[in-house]
Amino acid sequence: MDPLETLLRPVARVLNRNISELSPARKLCAELDGTIAAIRVRDTALSMYFHVLGDRVELSATAAGEPDVVITGSLLALARSASGSAQAAIRDGALDLSGDAEKAEAFQKLLACARPDAEEEIARLLGDPAANSIGRIARRATRWAREARRTMSDNIGEYLQEESRDVPTRYEVDRFSANVGTLRDDVERLAARIDRLTRDN
Repeated sequence: MDPLETLLRPVARVLNRNISELSPARKLCAELDGTIAAIRVRDTALSMYFHVLGDRVELSATAAGEPDVVITGSLLALARSASGSAQAAIRDGALDLSGDAEKAEAFQKLLACARPDAEEEIARLLGDPAANSIGRIARRATRWAREARRTMSDNIGEYLQEESRDVPTRYEVDRFSANVGTLRDDVERLAARIDRLTRDN
């Protein structure tokens, strides 16, 4: 069996369980019955296909037919859209979408509806206390990573402005802009004076 198929099997199981528990997801499945949606990783041969069949979704590494919807993006962009808004990623150009626009919108809604909650899945396996602890650790790690990235960005900016002097400070940029404005006004006044002197003579 294709290794990707082995990885996709538990994902399909979770998606279908969530679909069966949610009326909006079941309704979207009925609307999309027979639809094939492809998700492709940009610049690779890696693809996965969602076959909507009645009230369930089958995932596979090969298509049974021509996809109605194709979503293409980098692995990072696809991972981000899975945990956030695919619409924003499409607007930003991180994801490309082609095919039937109405089916694409319904498919995105279906994935958003059936998307598993990581903490809830851990709770099913290990119980609520363990899931809560892991969730807290993950949230702290995410906060730490965000703060570390911001601090690093600030430090690099400060180094470039203050130490290496490769980038001007905000004050220097403002002063330069003010000097350019003054010079422009002086040139305009000089041009007006020359124009008057030429007319008088």
